[in-house]
Amino acid sequence: MISFELDVEDLADTRFALSPLHEAVFSLRVLQDPGLSALHLPWRRSVLGRLGGLDTGLLMSLVARRRTLPDFLTPAAGGFAPTFEEELSVARRASAAEVRHDLTLAHAPDALPEALRDALAEEDATVLGLRDAICELLRRYWMVAIEPLWPRMRLVLEADMTYRARQLALGGARSLFADMHPDLRWEGGVLHVDRMISHHRVAPSGRGLLLLPSVFAHKPAPPVSPDVPPRLVYPSRGVATLWDTPPAPDPNALTTLLGAPRARLLVLLEEPLPTVELARRLRVTPSAVSQQLRVLHATGLVARARDGRQVLYRRSALGDQLVAGGS
Repeated sequence: MISFELDVEDLADTRFALSPLHEAVFSLRVLQDPGLSALHLPWRRSVLGRLGGLDTGLLMSLVARRRTLPDFLTPAAGGFAPTFEEELSVARRASAAEVRHDLTLAHAPDALPEALRDALAEEDATVLGLRDAICELLRRYWMVAIEPLWPRMRLVLEADMTYRARQLALGGARSLFADMHPDLRWEGGVLHVDRMISHHRVAPSGRGLLLLPSVFAHKPAPPVSPDVPPRLVYPSRGVATLWDTPPAPDPNALTTLLGAPRARLLVLLEEPLPTVELARRLRVTPSAVSQQLRVLHATGLVARARDGRQVLYRRSALGDQLVAGGS
């Protein structure tokens, strides 16, 4: 069991954050053990074929046999939604002593994998070289395995946080932690994380508790070391919907949304055109076109710019997305 003793100040500073680096590191567990989560098998199958250029031996050595992870690769998020590069820059600043300690502690009581053991036995410069190699490998892995899907993952994680915030508002801390996971218990101002390999109590002492919903976490995951600032990664709600195949676009959706005249107009505005030319192509009066253009411009779907005596209209980036989605 690992326990967090949360006083009034800690509860007041309990907060949520998103962490792309946590997701990348936690996803390595699923790559290593496909039986860990059947929900992620579609993702795993799609990713395995794209890892040919990566050192998968070093990558998989980051996950211990008991599935613990080195703390220096899961730093506390800086702000609500740091970028992957911002978080990775924190990991790149870990000292040689931290890298040795965290990798050894994550794998204890087992021996270190060969990919790590020899480097950690060398002088600090070699350990820092290993740190940099791991961080660069994770950067390349992120680009292949997680970054293309991160917008979808983020929507799921933000929906979870919205739900948790409502639970906190309606029922306080007890309600917040009540249905996060069966291994979590809130009793007498202490948050207990059951079925952990290690056993220690953490007194945040005014540092609060950072809560990180995760797509890839299968159970609550506090830091391995009790000396790390208090944080808890927990399984996000809604993960079962993440890999659903989206429905095929409805070719009539754009017309249903905007109406036939504006939909036809928006499709034509792939290139800059004046009102008169648009009217000619649509076989309507310029005044009728102007009326529709005013609405499309006011909603941000169309941009306009003066060219001599005439005004040219073209779809905005938002308009491009709408047409692409509707077609």
